[in-house]
Amino acid sequence: MSCSSGGCSASSDAGFDPNNPEAMAIKEKINAHPCYSEGAHQHYARIHVAVAPACNIQCNYCNRKYDCSNESRPGVTSAKLSAEDAVKKVLYVGGEIQQLSVVGIAGPGDALANPEKTFDTFRMLQEKAPDLKLCLSTNGLKIADYIDEIEKYNIDHVTVTINTVDATGEIGSQIYPWVHWNHKKVWGAEGAKILLEKQLEGIKLLTQRGILVKANSVLIPGVNDKDLPNVAKKLKEMNVFLHNIMPLLSSPEFGTKFGLDGVPSATDQETMAAQEACGMDMKLMSHCRQCRADAVGLIGEDRGDEFTPDAFVDMSFEDLEKKYDIQAREQKHKAIENWRSHLEAANERIKIEQASKEQLSSDGKTKLVAITTAGEGMINVHFGSAQEFLIYEVGDKAIKFVMHRKIESSYSGAELGEDYNPIDEIKTTLKDVDVLLTAKIGECPMNDLNEIGLICDDSYANEPIEKSVFDAVQKHFYESEKEVG
Repeated sequence: MSCSSGGCSASSDAGFDPNNPEAMAIKEKINAHPCYSEGAHQHYARIHVAVAPACNIQCNYCNRKYDCSNESRPGVTSAKLSAEDAVKKVLYVGGEIQQLSVVGIAGPGDALANPEKTFDTFRMLQEKAPDLKLCLSTNGLKIADYIDEIEKYNIDHVTVTINTVDATGEIGSQIYPWVHWNHKKVWGAEGAKILLEKQLEGIKLLTQRGILVKANSVLIPGVNDKDLPNVAKKLKEMNVFLHNIMPLLSSPEFGTKFGLDGVPSATDQETMAAQEACGMDMKLMSHCRQCRADAVGLIGEDRGDEFTPDAFVDMSFEDLEKKYDIQAREQKHKAIENWRSHLEAANERIKIEQASKEQLSSDGKTKLVAITTAGEGMINVHFGSAQEFLIYEVGDKAIKFVMHRKIESSYSGAELGEDYNPIDEIKTTLKDVDVLLTAKIGECPMNDLNEIGLICDDSYANEPIEKSVFDAVQKHFYESEKEVG
């Protein structure tokens, strides 16, 4: 099952042709998947279980750290779990968070470098939590070796990190010092070429078997930024469903090779430019949060510290399955879908995926709007509580979701100094944004943000996001221009 251009949209019902059975089957697969559907990510929760500590490649942007409860980025986890304890955790969390719809294995190493633990976990989950979607993330080196197991356990969403398609291995050698292949480390360009060959082979096998593939690419300015459009073209050729371009996170305290060498993180503006360059060819995932290997909850929140092992490891599977309560979860999911249908009606279908400026605006000019939300499709977080902002591009005809922007200090567990002022960081995060919509904002921070030309508006508190974003831009810009005219 593939997703060719025009066949489906990653986050909008409008992109699915109801007369195309293949497209509608894909719609059903992603409907409640918060990573594969932007429309689902404010309503459904995910859990990552950290059962896969080993890795078979070395990445210069990665440091698989433990006991970093305040640090939010890939590869970080507070504890490793056995397969049995991972399943117990899923059942416990699924009972507490009934909107849980997806369980994934995303590290802290590579899921397929730990095949026994990975597939033991999925085997038990199939039996004890059959309503959950199963996912794994991998660098792609070993997909071909385990394609039969992936299919056997109904793992129908696989994320592959592919950062370059440079056949010479030169770009890859700057990202991967070595690849472990045939029981030895293969260094430099030769290792990178092996990795690319196996990634492309694995992606082909996955799509041939009807497994949805999301490709992650880490934007590393000065290394692979010019090659990412080539990656997007190749992914489209191979019927990959979704492309997620993630900014390099490279602060020195992360302890990565890039961070220690002073390679800077990718900026929001660089990420947007890369998305625009790649979005002409591939459907993009714009709502990624670069989650921890033990993330729990809605995308954009992490409730992992609420579910420590002492809460569930001593419980029996019988008691945990009662707590999980599949019937109650089914009713919760029905209620979510009912709310989503009402929300869609309220938003008046004004969002276009992968839209050009000309499709958004009659004059080709657009504005950027930031909003604060705790999910459920509403503007429902006070400015003072916000750790991230969702960014929309808006014209006089329609809107599109662009990206989320997280306050950079929230990625790190490092101590903040006495002189730290969050408003300075927020000014940088929102420096190119025109309007901020939030549930409530005080006079002092509003004045601070007005200094950078940012309009702050809390009159849309607890209103639907998409309609509010569109209406706010009409109010603050297009209607005022008409009055002047």
